[in-house]
Amino acid sequence: MYLFLPLSRFFLSHSSSPIELVAVRQSWRSFKNFSMGRGRVELKRIENKINRQVTFSKRRSGLIKKAREISVLCDADVALIVFSTKGKLLEYSNQPSMERILERYERHSYAEKQEGAADQPPNENWAIEHEKLKARVEVLQRHQRNFMGEELDNINLRGLQSLEQQLDSALKHIRSRKNQAMHESISELHKKDKALRERNNLLAKKIKEKEKAVVPQEQEGLLNNGDVTSLMVTKPLESLNIGGSPEARCNEGTPTSTQPKTIIPPWMVTLPTDE
Repeated sequence: MYLFLPLSRFFLSHSSSPIELVAVRQSWRSFKNFSMGRGRVELKRIENKINRQVTFSKRRSGLIKKAREISVLCDADVALIVFSTKGKLLEYSNQPSMERILERYERHSYAEKQEGAADQPPNENWAIEHEKLKARVEVLQRHQRNFMGEELDNINLRGLQSLEQQLDSALKHIRSRKNQAMHESISELHKKDKALRERNNLLAKKIKEKEKAVVPQEQEGLLNNGDVTSLMVTKPLESLNIGGSPEARCNEGTPTSTQPKTIIPPWMVTLPTDE
């Protein structure tokens, strides 16, 4: 057969019609594919560990390339999540954040589950909801650890850049809120200071008014006390002379011209008190 077909092809190419030539060429291609071509390769797990890792590394880049191509060519939202045998995470998303695609997937799957939930017993619905919430909690915990700077070895360059952008955006919001809180605190302190100043001025004004009302009363009281004592000093009592001679009493009754008349200030006179 290996000699017959090429020879027949040679003779037919010189003496046969074009239709026969086309038929012979097609038969030759079929024979070539059947005899020399490879059959289907059976897919199974690679037993050799090193070969398995090498194959994973090669197929991983090709898989990401295909996902990127289909997202660009077809304008489709693509999310790729792969875990290696060692637990290393490989992810790709054409969106800035994979959470958007995951939330969209959860909403879609939840709507489908709700449509078929009428025929299922309540316990199965709760089990599905529990698994869904559990998966969501695991994703949130993983992202929280990533935001804390933990478990970053399994994130590729694109994921690290997205995480950095999210942290920068969060830091900007925090600084803006901190500045706003500081301005509000300073404004509140200014208001309190203004209120204290007004209260202090009001108290000082009241004290001055009370002082002005007390001073005239004290002056009036001092003047009254001064009049009484001056009257008492200007009219001294006559001294009594018990057992003295009449001449002495006469001499005492006549004032001497050499004694000066002085008025004692009121504050030096003490009034007698009844004991």
